[in-house]
Amino acid sequence: MSRSTGERVRPYGSSADETAQRAAFTDGNVPVAVYGLGKMGLPLAAVYAAVSGNTTGVDVDETVVRTINDGECHIKREPGLSELVSEMVDAGAFRATSNAEAAAAEAAVHVLMVPTLLTDDREPDLSMLLSAVRDVGAGLSAGDLVIVESTVPPRTTVDRVLPLLAETSGLDPGTFGVAACPERTVSGEALADIRGTHPKVVGGVDDDSTRAAALIYDEISDNEVIETVDSTAAEAVKVFEGVYRDVNIALANQLATYARSMDVDVNEAIDVANTQPFCDLHTPGPGVGGHCIPVYPYFLTGAFDVDGSLLTTAREVNDGMPEYTVSMVRHVLDVHGVDRPDPHVLLVGMTYKANIEELRNAPAVPIARSLSEGGATVLGIDPLLDDWSELDDVERVTLPEVYGRDVDAVVVVTPHDEFADLEWDAFDAPILDGRRAIDADAVDGPVYSIGGRWP
Repeated sequence: MSRSTGERVRPYGSSADETAQRAAFTDGNVPVAVYGLGKMGLPLAAVYAAVSGNTTGVDVDETVVRTINDGECHIKREPGLSELVSEMVDAGAFRATSNAEAAAAEAAVHVLMVPTLLTDDREPDLSMLLSAVRDVGAGLSAGDLVIVESTVPPRTTVDRVLPLLAETSGLDPGTFGVAACPERTVSGEALADIRGTHPKVVGGVDDDSTRAAALIYDEISDNEVIETVDSTAAEAVKVFEGVYRDVNIALANQLATYARSMDVDVNEAIDVANTQPFCDLHTPGPGVGGHCIPVYPYFLTGAFDVDGSLLTTAREVNDGMPEYTVSMVRHVLDVHGVDRPDPHVLLVGMTYKANIEELRNAPAVPIARSLSEGGATVLGIDPLLDDWSELDDVERVTLPEVYGRDVDAVVVVTPHDEFADLEWDAFDAPILDGRRAIDADAVDGPVYSIGGRWP
């Protein structure tokens, strides 16, 4: 697989027929640059390389760049990714660089895959995206196509990205293409998702941007490519997907808090309610973490002058679940007669999601802090996590050590695969299963759940 078989072809405003344009892309004559090689960006770049044969990945982290150029992968627990990166690098179809402007000067398709975070005031922080846009603009040529895969507040592409590209490149809008094509990818399933688990959504700032983006993603994805009326609609699709999940989880979590007063297993009620085809309640849990679901509501409430009280309330409910979890732990300790001033509580799984090495917004962090502030000695076990600097309140315990520790309660926060074979009875302590990950009938001791009946 070569990086190019002929003269570079630019996708926007092309007069070639569709067959020729597709062939140019898959033959390596439409050079691609993907900006941001994190846990979503690297899988995307690797798939682009596999399809186009000519992709450069851009990242500010020199260690990441060196790792990739050595044919290795810095992203863990992403099935097939290490093999694909190695194969593409060895084939000459993929390389990495930290020189964004140089990559932009060579590319004809520019794919932005950098994160959008929140400020301390919980407003969208577009600084990383706009920095990448400036780099792209410095090397942008007429006929290039810029694709925003990053999840952003609606109107970002047309109001922020397009004008900044024009300003930094000196090109007039309409001489280059810009489209929003937001990722619809889940960690641990990235390659399958990129290749077509879900339809791909594309929307351009003009008709030809939409056409060019749709043509490219029709080669990338085996699924349907849905063209929205414009880039704002495409951006809204992704944000709405995340907001839907946040609000639905908040509803389930709010219902879970009725379990004690009603003396009912809310989880059972939810499961049965969901047998009705118009009901799709999610599952209660100890909180909502990660860089997506807890963040996207603020792309609406923090970016537009609209009453977003429903979204804000849902966030408050989900943000309150770690403390609700702690209240359950304290009740369990009290019911089981644990009266020492520093009860030992073992947290099983510290990252925000099973099998994902990420602490961002992880519920385990406030759970540990609250338990510690209440006088508990908090132990934690997580074989995925190397950096425990955010967990000052937690004593790290390894898998081989875990059965030798005297604990008064066990809380399952994040059920990694490594915990599937844990001998839960060996703890001789009540268990609060925050994720309904344990077969309670197979455990001799008491197992409680968020949303289940209180002891």
